[in-house]
Amino acid sequence: MPRKGMRSICFNPKTSSFSMSRYSSPARNSISTGTPRRSFSESLIEQSIEAATVLINKWNPETSTYARVTSLFYESKSEAMQFISCVNDLQKSMHAMVTENSTSEKLVHAQNLMQIAMKRLQKEFYQILSMNRAHLDPESVSARSSRASARSSISDFDDDGSVSHDDEVRNVGDSIDEVEEVSSIAMTDLRSIAECMISSGYAKECISIYKIIRKSIVDEGIYRLGVEKISSSQINKMDWEVLDRRIKDWLEAVKVSMATLFNGERILCDHVFASSDSIRESCFTEISKEGATLLFEFPELVAKSKKSHPEKIFRVLDMYTAISTNWIEIDSIFSFESTVTVRAQALNSLNKLSDSVRSMISEFESTMQKDSPKSKIHGGGGVHTLTLTTMNYLSLLADYSNILADIFADWPPPPRSSLPESYFESPSTDDSPAPEISMRIAWLILVLLCKLDGKVEHHKDVCLSYIFLANNLNHVVSKVQTSNLKYLLGEDWIAKHEEKVKLFAANYERLAWGPVIATLPENPTATITPAQAKEIFRKFNSSFDATFRKQSSFVVSDPKLRDEMKVSLERKIVPSYREFYDAQRSNVVGERNVGLIVRFAPEDVGNYLSDLFFGNNNNSGSTSVSSSYSSSHRRHSWSRA
Repeated sequence: MPRKGMRSICFNPKTSSFSMSRYSSPARNSISTGTPRRSFSESLIEQSIEAATVLINKWNPETSTYARVTSLFYESKSEAMQFISCVNDLQKSMHAMVTENSTSEKLVHAQNLMQIAMKRLQKEFYQILSMNRAHLDPESVSARSSRASARSSISDFDDDGSVSHDDEVRNVGDSIDEVEEVSSIAMTDLRSIAECMISSGYAKECISIYKIIRKSIVDEGIYRLGVEKISSSQINKMDWEVLDRRIKDWLEAVKVSMATLFNGERILCDHVFASSDSIRESCFTEISKEGATLLFEFPELVAKSKKSHPEKIFRVLDMYTAISTNWIEIDSIFSFESTVTVRAQALNSLNKLSDSVRSMISEFESTMQKDSPKSKIHGGGGVHTLTLTTMNYLSLLADYSNILADIFADWPPPPRSSLPESYFESPSTDDSPAPEISMRIAWLILVLLCKLDGKVEHHKDVCLSYIFLANNLNHVVSKVQTSNLKYLLGEDWIAKHEEKVKLFAANYERLAWGPVIATLPENPTATITPAQAKEIFRKFNSSFDATFRKQSSFVVSDPKLRDEMKVSLERKIVPSYREFYDAQRSNVVGERNVGLIVRFAPEDVGNYLSDLFFGNNNNSGSTSVSSSYSSSHRRHSWSRA
């Protein structure tokens, strides 16, 4: 019978290791002790135990000062491999002895040797993990793995000799190779020790050391990335600037942790414990689960917070983007069943972020709807603040079009009856419906345009109303054209709204300047009496003066639209006036106070029109028109009489 308290070793096929139990071996009684087969087996066992005794005792830290202060794997790699080989052979011998005679003194001696060997390997395992923290950090491990794959893929190309590098690049490469070599050696040694300890029944001791050291590295990495435990109440109490900084830190943390921290740790764990799926899963889960869960909790807390700020939606979209673009890596790195909670937390944060984006967009629409339509049109009919803020908001949202397409995918669109039928005709058709994101953006712009229409309905100056509509719709179209909104709404949408801008401008021109144009005869060169010529000049002077003074306060914000409108006016007024002026000025040359009759030369009219739409005040406009004739008129007209 085995000694009391002594463990006998038996192989467990389920764990690929040996476990200790009390048992007898009836089979040994049936083996003929005098057969040559047994004698040969005993001879091999004795040789194995003798070899193990010498080497294991040499590195016993309890009996040798040299062994206590020296690392086996750093002192002699060949002897370290021999040590591993001796332990593996000893294990096989013990297994053979257990099946033949579980009470033999040789087995007891072998068990003592195995315990000494395992303590030695435990020490070596700890030393390699501790002394190689710099070379076994997740970033180095993941980078080594990536570069190894890259070198493998281009090895054939390099062998052709078609690529050459200068000495500086080669030296840098050599330096990287030296670091990678240290990392590779350490990983190989750890794997050798782990496989030996696991197969010898000492998996628990090996795993315990690995978990403690590697978890401390991962936890430190998470902390250095700025990720720490935080509550919803803490987030709600933060100033936006503080929370914004934390979100930016988190975005960087996700990038680094998925590319290096957790990825490198998974690579190392898979390599060291390649012999056991259950062990590598257990190790990686315990090492990374807490830090990863902490990392992916933060977006959910931000999404659920009551903190309100105009930029919040864009930070939320940034976080959504970070998780969704890294989802393949998240799913791959945390693929174990025991890390399902990490994947679930990441997915839950993704859903909460999506809900938050929808809520904020709905709130934005509601804010637009609440804008008072009775507010006055200020600034000469320029671009309204509501237009500026809305289009800035939507153009920034369009930069996240791919992400928003996911978020809007299962969000019911606005009722079709709420949108103009013309929108559905293009770019959407029944066979090819517009994406939900395009529908949503078009709807928000429509809400804006309806609010702008509501503002002009309460304004008495129709001319100013058309200037206002032209300015604001032009700004909308311009923002669409110069942002990713153009890809969401399409060229047809842009073309149709550009036509509306032109229509507003034409309506303004007709209502504001139509009376001026009407003062000139259809046939400017027709023969008329001096009295008739004087009357036409008088009406033109009066109408042009009054109209210019009123319109000089109006603003057209966009330079291109402003120039187009001025050119259009000049083409309709100046040529006709010039023909009339040249044909009829001789009829009034002899009149008294001729300067009061013909106040504007054609060049003067063109100059005044070119000064329009800059928002000059009424008084300055009136003064300039009234005093125009004194110098300009005499210089340009009467010298040619």
